[in-house]
Amino acid sequence: MDVRMELSRILIRDVVDHQIIELREADAPTESEARRFPIVIGLPEAQAIDRRLKGIEILRPQTHDLLANVIERLGAKLESICINDLSDHTFFAILKVRTKDGELIEIDSRPSDAIALGIAGSVPIYVAEHVLEAATREPF
Repeated sequence: MDVRMELSRILIRDVVDHQIIELREADAPTESEARRFPIVIGLPEAQAIDRRLKGIEILRPQTHDLLANVIERLGAKLESICINDLSDHTFFAILKVRTKDGELIEIDSRPSDAIALGIAGSVPIYVAEHVLEAATREPF
């Protein structure tokens, strides 16, 4: 079963190569009961997520903007993001895209790219239960 999550925070530190985003369980009964875990991402992805969260527009499209434009121009819609696997401290994700013909297709993605793509459109983020269990018990 997939668990609905939300972006809880983003930590950007320009002095290091890796940045951190934290996902939090969206439907937990209380804040203290919400499961959460970090994902280490690169600086460009962190900056793209931050920029899209803040609605900051730039002159030319970056990769996430380009992909969003392609999906839209093809008449498709990004329906959700799912972080579906964790292996050797590496998270894996899929984009669930609905085509104009109604077909739901899954596209392999890095979680950071998926979140950067979906965050501006309030696309729901899900995490597979087995991934959430592993991520909340393993030290990162």
